Amino acid sequence: MDLMQFFDMILHVDKTLEVLIQQYGTLIYVVLFAIIFCETGLVVLFFFPGDTLLFIAGALCAVGEMNLALLMFLLSTAAITGNTVNYWIGEKVGQKVFTHDYRWLNKEALKRTHEFFEKHGGKTIVLARFVPVVRTFAPFVAGVSDMTFARFQLYNFTGAILWVALLTTAGYFFGNMPIVRDHLTEIVLVGVGVAVVPMAVGGVYKLTRRLQRR
Repeated sequence: MDLMQFFDMILHVDKTLEVLIQQYGTLIYVVLFAIIFCETGLVVLFFFPGDTLLFIAGALCAVGEMNLALLMFLLSTAAITGNTVNYWIGEKVGQKVFTHDYRWLNKEALKRTHEFFEKHGGKTIVLARFVPVVRTFAPFVAGVSDMTFARFQLYNFTGAILWVALLTTAGYFFGNMPIVRDHLTEIVLVGVGVAVVPMAVGGVYKLTRRLQRR
């Protein structure tokens, strides 16, 4: 399998994870760890399907393909360490990301995440876990913004454990229902909407209140 085929399998993980398990056996835990680590730790891989992967992995645990407790522990560790590396990269690069043109960095995604971070502060690290793209850029922005490492890790641990536990458990109990498997993309989009809409409404409300005070 060449690199492009492997990337294609990852991007369509809802259809290919069972194939990956057959090909890699118990090494699938290493593969999944690497995918979650890369999605959360490297801003250039923000397109990796973390939410879908966790849900489908949970569903396969329910039919005995993997061990749920081991999976949750390893992927929580991957999410925590990935975010930590991303924070360190942001801290190292610093404010130069806003003035220099880095080809490897999606400036629009960075700008959106920074605005999100400014509105919601430290809790962004937790909330962002459930929002694709923002999830990858949030720890990077935290490093750029000089959030203290101790404070970052408090939110990092909380967000990672909640994200992995909730999605793998949801997959474990509901992922093998035919209606769920047939409409997984739509369900993930609804889940993202449920996570994002309340925050967006809250942001609009705060902005409206500020304008009314002027």
